[in-house]
Amino acid sequence: MSVRTRFAPSPTGYLHIGGVRTALYSWLHARQHQGRFVLRIEDTDVERSTHEATAAILEGMAWLGLDWDEGPFYQMQRMERYRAVLAEMVAAGSAYHCYCSREEVEAMRELQRAKGEKPRYDGRCRARREPRADVAPVIRFRSPDSGETVVEDIIHGSVRFRNSELDDLIIARSDGTPTYNFCVVVDDWDMQITHVIRGDDHLNNTPRQIQILQALGATPPIYAHVPMILGPDKQKLSKRHGAVSVLQYREMGYLPEALLNFLVRLGWAHGDQEVFTREEMIALFRIEEVNKAASAFNPEKLLWLNAQHLQRLPAADLAQRLAPYLAAQGLGAPACAQGPQLAAVADLLRERAKTLVEMAEAAVFFYRAPQQWEAKDAEKHLRHQGPLLSELHGALAAAEPWEASAIHGVIQDLATRYEGKMGRVAQPLRVAVAGKAVSPPIDLTLALLGREETLSRLERARRWAESQGEENGLREG
Repeated sequence: MSVRTRFAPSPTGYLHIGGVRTALYSWLHARQHQGRFVLRIEDTDVERSTHEATAAILEGMAWLGLDWDEGPFYQMQRMERYRAVLAEMVAAGSAYHCYCSREEVEAMRELQRAKGEKPRYDGRCRARREPRADVAPVIRFRSPDSGETVVEDIIHGSVRFRNSELDDLIIARSDGTPTYNFCVVVDDWDMQITHVIRGDDHLNNTPRQIQILQALGATPPIYAHVPMILGPDKQKLSKRHGAVSVLQYREMGYLPEALLNFLVRLGWAHGDQEVFTREEMIALFRIEEVNKAASAFNPEKLLWLNAQHLQRLPAADLAQRLAPYLAAQGLGAPACAQGPQLAAVADLLRERAKTLVEMAEAAVFFYRAPQQWEAKDAEKHLRHQGPLLSELHGALAAAEPWEASAIHGVIQDLATRYEGKMGRVAQPLRVAVAGKAVSPPIDLTLALLGREETLSRLERARRWAESQGEENGLREG
């Protein structure tokens, strides 16, 4: 049997991380078994579904690299098929027209509650043959009256439901539109889905869907209901916890590899391994090993994983990922072409950056001289340091060749004359060229920045320092 899984989001809102984890598990299971992964858009909620949400789902899936083999299929384009199956079921007696009004159904349920019974539709229209004037009927599925329906779930094991507690489900509304539980059954049947992997909030729908499939003479797929993701406070995941559009993680500078790595570990583990490549996830993931218990969203762990993946990317690939974030800083390709190679800059910055946004912000000074220095850093490290900056200018102008080792030697030689402390020389130099007292290793930084640009920035800093007074705050040793 060829494995066929599906991801079926509703375009009534953004694609959030809970949905992405479901998609990932389905995608991994298909890829692991050389199967097919189907994308289906469940857009029958016409009032709430939007083209913008659909586009965001497709864009999010593409950014994550969760490629689909078939689709996207849209339920609104399958209405004729649903109506045909509904007609077949009514003709076969497995479904029937119900003419009860909402008020009558509610009165029925109120009476049952008063008797201490579970409220449910009592099937009074099952045997009705005549239509009711001026009432547009719904269509109900004729649920079995006795016995039980067993959901054999990969994650939860055997889950049993008494059929007597499952009333006759509405499968088509009075306006003729089919309901979710009916559409999903026909879709899974037609698309030959073998494994349905979805959130465990759907588990209570599953016995009804199995019954409908059995009434159609179809073999139900294998089910795996994935536990939900909770916030760090163990409450339902919300926007304050990070339940935002997956595309917002892209905007915040996260790598898709890191986000998928984070999500695959929310409910599944492979020994003590924390960092996984896409290929490792495909090879190692097992849907039957997913935990039954809910997992907690940990933003610090996601940030850590993102840093790990930033460190593992080839420099050229990292530079390509970084470029759009630099463009957002006003440094497009033409501006970057005037400075050091972006791959070299990205390689230098990767050790300290946790996101591409952080890396882009740290890279700006390589391509655009700081318009002003950080006030506190300038006060501490530049004011009155004109003589030192002048010496640095002269020594660096003479450094040969212009590479990190020679630059390091210049700084070290000067440091021996200023109490033997590298920081007494390196920090003023760092503020002069980077605009603040934090940068990558200064010798590597200057090597990339280039001699001409380094000397230009040093000269500007020297003039400013001398304008603040001539006394030297550094005491020669």
